[in-house]
Amino acid sequence: MKQLVILEWAVMVALVAAIPLVVVGKIIGDKAGLVTASWYGERYRGKPTASGSLFDPDQLTAAHRKLPFGTRVKCTLGPRFVVVTITDRGPFVKGREIDLSRAAFRQLAHTDAGLIQIRMEILK
Repeated sequence: MKQLVILEWAVMVALVAAIPLVVVGKIIGDKAGLVTASWYGERYRGKPTASGSLFDPDQLTAAHRKLPFGTRVKCTLGPRFVVVTITDRGPFVKGREIDLSRAAFRQLAHTDAGLIQIRMEILK
C-alpha cells in the first residue's frame, strides 16, 4: 500500500511539472515526426560541453547541432517521454538528430538499444 501511495505521488508531481511544458512546441523530424536519437555517457563525465557547462551523464541534457543552448526539448518514444535541455553540440554522425545524456536515454529505452526513433518537440 505504501508503494502505491508513493507511486501516485510521483505521478502527480510529474504531471504538475509537465503541464507548463506541453503548452507549445515545434515538431522536428521526418513526415512521421521521427528523428534518430543516440546517447553519450560516462566517457565524457566532467568534460566541458560546447555551452561551457561540465557534462554529467546523470542529468537530463542533450546535444544538438543547431538548437540554441538552454532550449528545452520533449523527446517521446511511445508512452514514455523526457524533457532535456540542450547544453552541447552534436551528434556529428549523419542521420542522427540528437544525442541524449545517458539518464535521458534511459527514461525512454535501455542503453543497449544504442539508437532509437523518437518524436522531438521544441518547448518554450
